[in-house]
Amino acid sequence: MQGNRGPQQNHGPNRPGEQKKPGGTNTNGQQPEPSEHTSPNEALTLDLQSFRKPGEKTFTQRSRLFVGNLPTGVTEEDLEKLFAKYGKANEIFINKERGFGFIRLETRIIAEIARAELDDTPFRGRPIRVRFATHGAALTVKNLPEFVSNELLEEAFAVFGQIERAVVIVDDRGRPTGKGIVEYTSKPAARKALDKCGDGAYLLTAFPRPITVEPMEQFDEEEGLSEKLINKNQQYHKEREQPPRFAQPGSFEYEYAMRWKALMEMEKQQYEMVDRNMKEAQEKLEAEMEAARHEHQVMLMRQDLLRRQEELRRMEELHSQEVQKRKQAELRQEEERRRREEEMRMRNEEMMKRQQEGFRGNFNENREQDMRMHMGMNRNSLGGSSGPAGAAGMAAENAPMMSGPGNNNMPGGGQGGFPRGLPGPGDYGPNKQRRF
Repeated sequence: MQGNRGPQQNHGPNRPGEQKKPGGTNTNGQQPEPSEHTSPNEALTLDLQSFRKPGEKTFTQRSRLFVGNLPTGVTEEDLEKLFAKYGKANEIFINKERGFGFIRLETRIIAEIARAELDDTPFRGRPIRVRFATHGAALTVKNLPEFVSNELLEEAFAVFGQIERAVVIVDDRGRPTGKGIVEYTSKPAARKALDKCGDGAYLLTAFPRPITVEPMEQFDEEEGLSEKLINKNQQYHKEREQPPRFAQPGSFEYEYAMRWKALMEMEKQQYEMVDRNMKEAQEKLEAEMEAARHEHQVMLMRQDLLRRQEELRRMEELHSQEVQKRKQAELRQEEERRRREEEMRMRNEEMMKRQQEGFRGNFNENREQDMRMHMGMNRNSLGGSSGPAGAAGMAAENAPMMSGPGNNNMPGGGQGGFPRGLPGPGDYGPNKQRRF
């Protein structure tokens, strides 16, 4: 920027070598005093907060500057003081033998401002060159599917290492071009991503077309090549003998210029033919892929159907086995129930039989006792009318019949002199006679 500059000016190139010293002399290659060298950048400051984007990562490789043509004897402290206006630096490196260095600032915008203001400015008598450093951990991603965004691209490549930036390149209408850029914080992570994607087929979406990863070719599309940087050798002067012009028809220049033009047109046609062939091959491959995908889906559905049929058959077999087990269990329960009922019935019959046998024995015994009692009463009635002799004879006859425990009054036992009961079957036999 042109115009007057005051000590508080914040914009425009600040050239420390052109600043007036208190003594009124400029720097002439001799090392200045520290106070004289740092005073311009100490007076100029930037509002660094206004150059930060929301969510922007700081101190990345994109904000790393290359500083060339440094004077002999420059140290890291001197370079830091030169860039003190642009905030605190994160990385400072100087190769004193070759006269260049690197410095990393906070953001890309601040680095752009520093490059614009300090590039080609005298520093201790020598114009320094300030450029953006080459990003050694940057990759170019090709064959990106249509629906890949910056966020998806970063998520896909974050598995290989920490990422600084991931961008899908679009055209002037915002449509994706199928290319992208991935920048890592370190070279090992970029090398890992390059090797993994080269050895395998890395897919980002459902579309089975793998991406291609290559080291990014870096170009300087802003500064370009200025006249002062061209090596002015003998070939340079020979080429510059003629100014820009149109070749005149019929001349030597025109003939070979047209031949060169025809060769470039052929090259263009060859590229177009290759592009058409590649496009046709891609369309054919996509059609084959769709057909194969349909066939694959049919095969998967058939396999799934067979699997379900097999599963249904196994379930039916299990159900049949379960039903058979249930029937066998029911049969066993039925047999057990019948066995218990048979045992209960036999037990009841046995009890009934025992009860009947006990009733018959008690009935005969009671009947015999009744008959004997009746006979004893008859004898007592007959003995009372015959006198003492008859009573004695009656007592003698009843003695064996009334024997038994529990009778203490009568010689033959018994109770109260009552007969034993009615005569039973034992009283009648082939060798026995009725007494009355």
